[in-house]
Amino acid sequence: MSQHYLLDKQHQKGKYHAIERILLLLDKGSFCEIGKHIGGFGEDLRAEDKTPYDGVITGFGTVNGRQVFVFSQDFTVRGGSIGKNHGRKIARLIEMAIAAKKPVIGIYDSGGARIDEGVSSLGGCGEMMFQNIQASGVIPQISVVLGPCAGAASYSPAITDFVFSVRKVGYMFITGPDVIKSVTGEERSTEELGGAQCHAETSGVVHFLCKHEKECFGQVRTLIDMLPDSNEAPKTAPQSYTEKKCPSLEQLMTMPIKQSYDVGNIIRDLMDDNSFLEVHKHFARSIVVGFAKLCGKTVGIVANQPMYNGGALDCDSSDKAARFVRFCDEFHIPVLTFVDTPGYLPGVEQEHNGIIRHGAKLLVAYGEASTVRLTVVLRKAYGGAYIAMGSKHMGVDLVYVLPTAQIAVMGAEGAVKTLYRRSANALPEEERAEYMAEKTREYEEAFMNADIALANGYADMPVSPTKLRKRLYQDLLLLQNKNTAANSLKKHGNIPL
Repeated sequence: MSQHYLLDKQHQKGKYHAIERILLLLDKGSFCEIGKHIGGFGEDLRAEDKTPYDGVITGFGTVNGRQVFVFSQDFTVRGGSIGKNHGRKIARLIEMAIAAKKPVIGIYDSGGARIDEGVSSLGGCGEMMFQNIQASGVIPQISVVLGPCAGAASYSPAITDFVFSVRKVGYMFITGPDVIKSVTGEERSTEELGGAQCHAETSGVVHFLCKHEKECFGQVRTLIDMLPDSNEAPKTAPQSYTEKKCPSLEQLMTMPIKQSYDVGNIIRDLMDDNSFLEVHKHFARSIVVGFAKLCGKTVGIVANQPMYNGGALDCDSSDKAARFVRFCDEFHIPVLTFVDTPGYLPGVEQEHNGIIRHGAKLLVAYGEASTVRLTVVLRKAYGGAYIAMGSKHMGVDLVYVLPTAQIAVMGAEGAVKTLYRRSANALPEEERAEYMAEKTREYEEAFMNADIALANGYADMPVSPTKLRKRLYQDLLLLQNKNTAANSLKKHGNIPL
């Protein structure tokens, strides 16, 4: 290793050095460094104390044999701060990745913009972010935050597709604890303000929360295996069909409509063994998103999670699902949607936080998508959430319903109260409960099923739990050559951000 690599400084903190992180990520012996002779902006090339590689190691290598580009900020060199040349090195690397149509992985460990370079350091940050934006939707971008990622520099990983971090190692914030204390008087630790855990659970900036660095890089390698190299990568067909039992789906058929269950078990039963990689696991938990393999082919999964808020959509879960659907669409990854939702979460807090605006994002994501989209109504699909969760009205390819599925404007109790409140109030008080119970039974028989949806073509066919995996497999084969190009009639839509 180069004499400039100050490994001990990082080891004393219980952390790996920038170069060690690259070697943990890539296949053994595959890393090729570029730009190693670039020093700090304006420095004398002959000076002995010039900034080595301007504090960021850049290059390329392979992950499980697949080419990737990678950069790793070195906190032992001027705190990993971003100067003009530092930012330009990263920007140039991303530009190369775009040209090569290969994924780029950034490892962040930086105190932010280099103050002594003035506005030129902000220029370096800006050039990084500009290339992040150019790469978005063209190649997968993965960020790994393993130290501070502060100030303007924190927007760079936020622009990328997936952010990994490690508990009590990575942290991100725009303004640090000292600045916040001086401005607002509020005292918060670095961990409370921008630790990996709070970003994984509360803000949603972090998609994958890991226990330690080795686990983190292992998960990055797993994710790379799931993703195509670019938006122009050749489409792959599923492999030969393999039968698989789905006991959790069969159990669902006998459950009361309001009983909660873990939709993750259904996903794992339907997909190939040990293939499900959940994304945003700790954030907005009323919805589950992630990648899985179905007979060897990567698919994106979106599923309501009845264990949290009954599977109702709220502001955060709408954002979470919408962004995931858009990523899958950018890279032509089929989206499988599993629906079991009572609707959008009611309440003053949700209304004031903008559930109308956030919920609309999910409608736009499904409605704009052109990738293969298959939807299965597992148990219930009510109200506006029925429309938003990959309904036929949003242009999805095929919609299936399980035999006991319900598609309705709302639950039977709420509907009956709305429809028959006046007539019930006109009755003697002792007769009202029996009257409402009878009306509820009538409503359930007439409307709490999928019959109307099937009769009108809003759902294509009922499917039994034992045949669902094969049905989805056959659809992936059927639609593998579908034209998934973007709508050429407009530059882009105006998603309600």
